[in-house]
Amino acid sequence: MPMRLYRFHCTDGHALVTDLKGCRLPNAAQMRVHAERVALALMERVVDRFDWSGWQVEVYDARGRRIWSRAFVDVNADTRAA
Repeated sequence: MPMRLYRFHCTDGHALVTDLKGCRLPNAAQMRVHAERVALALMERVVDRFDWSGWQVEVYDARGRRIWSRAFVDVNADTRAA
């Protein structure tokens, strides 16, 4: 199964946390799970009370095209257990 390169950037439209390395994953389902884990990891690293309501994780393919995005407020907390 071919592994595709995805980059997972997080932004609120002003600030940006970039994924310079990316991650190779076999399918879109795994890409979505990884994107949610990226969002959760960022939220866990910032321990202060921070308003994540305007933030989203944006997924880009190897050509630099945005292919998927998810608002942090919609990230499923059950992803931690996955």
